[in-house]
Amino acid sequence: MLRSKAITQGIQRSPNRAMLRAVGFGDGDFNKPIIGIANGFSTITPCNIGLNKLAIRSEEAARLAGAMPQMFGTITVSDGISMGTEGMKYSLVSREVIADAIETACNAQSMDGVIAIGGCDKNMPGAIISMARMNIPAIFVYGGTIKPGKLDGSDLTVVSAFEAVGQLTSGKIDEERLLLVEKNAIPGAGSCGGMFTANTMSAAIETMGLSLPFSSTMAAEDQEKLDSAALSAEALINAIKKDIRPLDLLTKKAFENAISVIMAVGGSTNAVLHLLAIAKTAEVDLSIDDFERIRQKVPVFCDLKPSGKYVTVDLHKAGGIPQVMKILLEAGLIHGDCINIEGNTIEQLLKDVPSIPPSGQDVIRPLTNPIYEKGHLAILKGNLATEGSVAKISGIKKPVFTGPAKIFESEEECLKAILKNKIIEGDVVVIRYEGPVGGPGMREMLAPTSAIVGQGLGEKVALITDGRFSGGTYGLVVGHVAPEAAVGGTIALIKEGDSITVDANKQLIQLNITEEEIKRRRLIWEKPKPLYTKGILGKYSKLVSSASKGAVTDR
Repeated sequence: MLRSKAITQGIQRSPNRAMLRAVGFGDGDFNKPIIGIANGFSTITPCNIGLNKLAIRSEEAARLAGAMPQMFGTITVSDGISMGTEGMKYSLVSREVIADAIETACNAQSMDGVIAIGGCDKNMPGAIISMARMNIPAIFVYGGTIKPGKLDGSDLTVVSAFEAVGQLTSGKIDEERLLLVEKNAIPGAGSCGGMFTANTMSAAIETMGLSLPFSSTMAAEDQEKLDSAALSAEALINAIKKDIRPLDLLTKKAFENAISVIMAVGGSTNAVLHLLAIAKTAEVDLSIDDFERIRQKVPVFCDLKPSGKYVTVDLHKAGGIPQVMKILLEAGLIHGDCINIEGNTIEQLLKDVPSIPPSGQDVIRPLTNPIYEKGHLAILKGNLATEGSVAKISGIKKPVFTGPAKIFESEEECLKAILKNKIIEGDVVVIRYEGPVGGPGMREMLAPTSAIVGQGLGEKVALITDGRFSGGTYGLVVGHVAPEAAVGGTIALIKEGDSITVDANKQLIQLNITEEEIKRRRLIWEKPKPLYTKGILGKYSKLVSSASKGAVTDR
């Protein structure tokens, strides 16, 4: 018989049991394992609006499998709604809040395992960080991807709406067309439909074995997503029986597998930040340089938005992440001996998956015909980013770019300039003081980058920042510049008109002035006063680490 941790710790004396009786425990239930269901349901965002159904379904399945499920809530914020506003500063912060909340509830109540259910970008890394901290049997249930919006026969995503703003200001579309895009871009429940951050992280979690095979690309509104939630509860009960824990899965090899899959599908730059943070918590020796090492070996062979043609439901129809993993396994590009939550190795899981992608589709290409010969997430270093930076180089035709700096001290300042057509071909746009400490919170620069693309400048300018980018961003953009401006990084020392070189071929990001001039400017640089001194943003800015270390707060 499975025994509850609370029983073995001796804390379920009569008063403890009285509390549990009030929430539905009967005489025969006190020896059953207590399963936490961390429910990220909210009506704040379409990503999470469907989660309660999944939570209830997993609760039912857990009870039938012999456990006592206990549901509790955790927060979410909508990046899409807060994008381009002061509210976006809370987005990355919410990852830590989610991790803290799940850890607090599970450990306070001596839970034997946890099912975390999330949809929006930070739900996933937040949940996995908490799992790594607690190391109790755990499984993640992804809320599912949104189905594409449609307009004139073309697929739309949330990024389509942001790009339409730039198209309007450059005269390419009118207000009527903008409104049509807005009304049709997001048709219902689910996370942003391209290979943006949510779908990238769900793919990584499936690859690392903390969610069930095929579950990371299912549509939020399909029946199979409900079925997967029930199967996930059953898998967790079996993991408790077998004592399979998150740190058994979160090995260095598993992280390397996740990075390989992220490169293959053309995933989000945010995956670098989140995987580094999870690895830090799991005490796995993963560094930013591992991403560049793997990038050199793994091509992009899935044609997915934002820079490609297809959305995640198309990837699911073509075989999903298991098909991608099988191609990588056959090529010796992932480790087949890693295990998943069910206790099966990757080789066992992929045994019946075809070695080549199905015919009649071109979402997943053969390795012999990739989209790009190398991965798309390049780690650039140089005097502008001695700790590193992250460039998403998929879809760019000009990987080497040198131009004069156009400097902005915030995202809002930059966006105003773009919308007034003040950015011209050849510029290197610099947005600084948007890092983890300086923002604080490391906002995503989707509004400026989408406006640049919408104006037709996506291949004609470069953009660098100590902030982040949305998974929907593409073009020659470099984020996560570290050290950041607020701690005296070289990005703080750039002057208007300085020459900057971004060279994706040489993994270089460089301010083209002498080292002596950099030292002189650093001596006269003055650290700005923090924008927030209290509340959660004030606390965060005091605790947060460099982006090159995952922007964690519990060092």
